[in-house]
Amino acid sequence: MAEYKTLKVTQSNLNSSVFCLYLNRPSHRNALSIDFFDEFPKAIKSLDQNPNVNVIILIGAGDHFCAGIDINTLNSITQKSDCDQGRSNERFRRYIKHLQSAITALEECRKPVIASIHGACIGGGIDIITACDIRYCTKDALFSVKEVDLAITADLGTLQRLPGIVGYGNALELALTARRFLGSEAKELGLVSRVFGSKKDLDDFVAHVAEEIAAKSPLAITGTKAVLIKSRDLSLEQGLDYVATWNCAMLLSDDLKEATSAFFQKRKPVFSKL
Repeated sequence: MAEYKTLKVTQSNLNSSVFCLYLNRPSHRNALSIDFFDEFPKAIKSLDQNPNVNVIILIGAGDHFCAGIDINTLNSITQKSDCDQGRSNERFRRYIKHLQSAITALEECRKPVIASIHGACIGGGIDIITACDIRYCTKDALFSVKEVDLAITADLGTLQRLPGIVGYGNALELALTARRFLGSEAKELGLVSRVFGSKKDLDDFVAHVAEEIAAKSPLAITGTKAVLIKSRDLSLEQGLDYVATWNCAMLLSDDLKEATSAFFQKRKPVFSKL
């Protein structure tokens, strides 16, 4: 597997199609460095293209998920340019788009990504988890849409994705106040699907769910993710038309035959790699 400065990739076990992607700067509470924004989309793309990967679990190494963007990264972004104002602003915009694309890589990945959250999940951590497909956390996980406290308008996806997850009013309140909230409230808001009393309970459950998803038809799983993401921007009629076109291309597969045969033979289906 590739070596990264800010990330670590592991396989659950040799027979598993579940891979874990760790934010791996525990001494910095996994704060997001410049290297992270270069490495993260490469790691996601590598896992996406690996036929042995069916599900990705995103985890923070150490005691926290992610403390947000590294202050050194912020300093490098805001350094005064020697260009004229127009060129400086254009360069700055391109850099922000580069940072955004690193997070959007999670949505562009065909494979489901499960965020397993413990400790702090602040600022850029919220950007990351809102781009994931499923979110679980410990009860003492600490969340904050922190950017306004740093005199920043959050620009890596939280303001675009969070309203669709927790509702417009809740997203606005969290983003304007930057207040902290714990796992139990994250569950009430709908930011996470379940909350666990300990990290071990969280890890065990996430591993179980990931293996269950990984055992299903890869075509059905990737199709479900793709259609749900696309349908956010479509009307009901357009969404139905899109999924009809998708299934016209993908439905009549060996996976469908295998699922049907396994049902009648009362056995677990075995699907080919994607």
